[in-house]
Amino acid sequence: MIDLRLLRDDPELIRASQRTRGESTEVVDVLLRADEERRAATQRFEAVRGEQKSIGKDVAKAIGDERAALLARTKDLAVEVKAAEAAAGEAEQALRRAHLAVPNIVEPGVPAGGEDDFVVLREVGVKPEIANPKDHLEIGEALRAIDTERGAKVSGSRFYFLTGVGALLQLGMLQLAIQQAVEHGFIPSITPTLVRPESMEGTGFLGAHASEIYRLEADDLYLVGTSEVALAAYHSNEILDLNDGPERFAGWSTCYRREAGSHGKDVRGILRVHQFDKVEMFSFCKPENALAEHQRLLAMEEEMLAKVEIPYRVIDVAAGDLGSSAARKYDCEAWVPSQGRYREVTSTSNCTTFQARRLNVRYRDENGKSQTAATLNGTLATTRWLIPILENHQQPDGSVRVPKALQPFLGKEVLEPVK
Repeated sequence: MIDLRLLRDDPELIRASQRTRGESTEVVDVLLRADEERRAATQRFEAVRGEQKSIGKDVAKAIGDERAALLARTKDLAVEVKAAEAAAGEAEQALRRAHLAVPNIVEPGVPAGGEDDFVVLREVGVKPEIANPKDHLEIGEALRAIDTERGAKVSGSRFYFLTGVGALLQLGMLQLAIQQAVEHGFIPSITPTLVRPESMEGTGFLGAHASEIYRLEADDLYLVGTSEVALAAYHSNEILDLNDGPERFAGWSTCYRREAGSHGKDVRGILRVHQFDKVEMFSFCKPENALAEHQRLLAMEEEMLAKVEIPYRVIDVAAGDLGSSAARKYDCEAWVPSQGRYREVTSTSNCTTFQARRLNVRYRDENGKSQTAATLNGTLATTRWLIPILENHQQPDGSVRVPKALQPFLGKEVLEPVK
């Protein structure tokens, strides 16, 4: 949620953010009206409730006609108080609905526009020269590392098995990510993959992309698409001590996405799947430290990409492609030889105080006053990374060179096709 005080002081700032996102400014005006109506309804309730309490004291002292008049007024007030309380409750609910509809305020300098309007910040690494490159599925099947046919037989489309060296490659990659995170002071975490609705709503995932989330109706629980959800809610309704710096987590979890709206897109292999594993970084920090923390998370992602030795580029994502919670997002896109283009493998987002305000995560400032914390997230490794690893390191004979950092986890330097 955005700060209502900022809304009242500078609504044009939020309208400008909406225009940068390419979205309607009407939600800002709706929120302004809802805020005014809530305050008016609350004042009305407090006024009649105050009169009710005051008259209650006077009745005890009054006698005769005065007492009878006061008693009659108390009956009228009881009706008014009940109605005013109901109106205040309805206004509060209307305000929350309007508040949830307004996305985070984008950072200055974020590119305007939609999915294709990103800005390339840098390209890193040398693209391998591969004649007639095989795609990751053909390579993975030859290695008996990926089996989408049996995945579909067992679970349906967009499911798969990772077997043999495929399983070892993913486990090694994720362990490498956890090791790096621990070296940088992150707390390793294995998180729940089922969460309550308030956790999912608090992180902003029940908005435009709600159709991509699996829900267990019988239990009123959601399957997460990232451990960001559980990690963000970990400190909900708590006050943190951030005086020694940000609190950082690295969450390992299986993740689930329905991939609604992507029918016919990237159906081959494991690029768009319903289930995958991921190590996700998550930080709680003071708002004034959020920009520096965002750069830190991006540097962590780039360090990990360097370890698996794949060329990539970093893009500044356009405002219309940020998602509701992010004020700014950087993606790292790995080079995929079979497609002759870059594909996204990491994202890191600065969510400022947006999620923490929804989840009521606070910290105490130097004066001991409670303030809303900032939250940030970033992918450190995920199943999708197998695609550029296999493709960029493929050899003419069908074998795959194992990046040096991953060799200890597989016990070999080269993966050979299975005869």
